[in-house]
Amino acid sequence: MAQERRGSRDDRQNREERDSEFVDKLVAINRVAKTVKGGRRMGFAALVVVGDGKGRVGFGHGKAREVPEAIRKATEAAKREMIFVPLRDGRTLHHDVKGRHGAGKVLLRTAKAGTGIIAGGPMRAVFETLGVADVVAKSTGTSNPYNMVRATFDALKSQMHPKDVAAQRGIKYATLQARREAAGAMIDE
Repeated sequence: MAQERRGSRDDRQNREERDSEFVDKLVAINRVAKTVKGGRRMGFAALVVVGDGKGRVGFGHGKAREVPEAIRKATEAAKREMIFVPLRDGRTLHHDVKGRHGAGKVLLRTAKAGTGIIAGGPMRAVFETLGVADVVAKSTGTSNPYNMVRATFDALKSQMHPKDVAAQRGIKYATLQARREAAGAMIDE
């Protein structure tokens, strides 16, 4: 019996250590109402973005009667739905990419070191939790935070590491890097 308790305590501590490595940001909170026979029943919906700052990020949506419970549900959903995004030098994206969800459209561009995160509210939260330090992003279409976050994730899912591109094309990674450097030299001139 004592061993079972100790095991569950260790599991709880391991879970707390694992959760402490994540950074979470509250993107949006909505008050929602459900009309029932006696009147309106108020509730809250929360949109949360969670990441480890090293290339893993996820978002979640939670609804509850109380704000803290909605945030907790959204955070748990975000941790379940995390994706990995390859980063160049651990600070920016490998290539420019577009994403879309519903009426929300986003354009994500790589940036030189020192640029910072140039992005709107919901997209900024995604990049901060992802660990991106330099990026330029533009959102067109809707300003709905749910669609902006989903469009950003659509763009991030199509982000590819150059090693994967080289493998698909059947060429060596070094050859691909040499072409990239040559193209960069031509742009600088």
